[in-house]
Amino acid sequence: MKTRWIFILAFLVAAASAQGQENGLKIGYTNAEFILGNMPEAKQIEADLKDYEKQLSTQLESKAADFQAKVEDFQRNAENMIPEVRNDKQLELQNLQQSIEKFRADAQTSLQRKQNELLQPAYDKIQKAIDEVAKANGYTHIFNMGQPEVGLHILLYGREEDNISNLVLKNLGIEPPPPPAEN
Repeated sequence: MKTRWIFILAFLVAAASAQGQENGLKIGYTNAEFILGNMPEAKQIEADLKDYEKQLSTQLESKAADFQAKVEDFQRNAENMIPEVRNDKQLELQNLQQSIEKFRADAQTSLQRKQNELLQPAYDKIQKAIDEVAKANGYTHIFNMGQPEVGLHILLYGREEDNISNLVLKNLGIEPPPPPAEN
């Protein structure tokens, strides 16, 4: 199913390009992740995200250690407990275990939310620069050639001269890195 959509998209882009030659269609591409990685704020975003992740991890470890201590205490003393107390302690342990699992899931969601919160201003800045570069250079469409989540790029082919990533970096006041040396 995904392959079919990719072929349809490729066909539409090819058809638009063929027709676009007459209508002034100019297509370019960039790599937003590459641009983000070269922005000075990327390191701070990464550090902030790691700090937040560490806080969540520390809290989870604390909850797990507390749970483990209570399990060990229960195992040591279960034989001496009256059935009502033993049942109450077992229920308490089950509730603690469920609480830890809920915290783990909530922490993952919270981490994702924090990542989006930290990255959004940088992506907004990148988008603004892409818009400015596209308008200044007469591009009608810009595709992203970033890290594909499904294993395929949106852009299947692009001429290097249509890659505007370095222009966007310059627009952001960042000196583009030198091109990789060819072997």
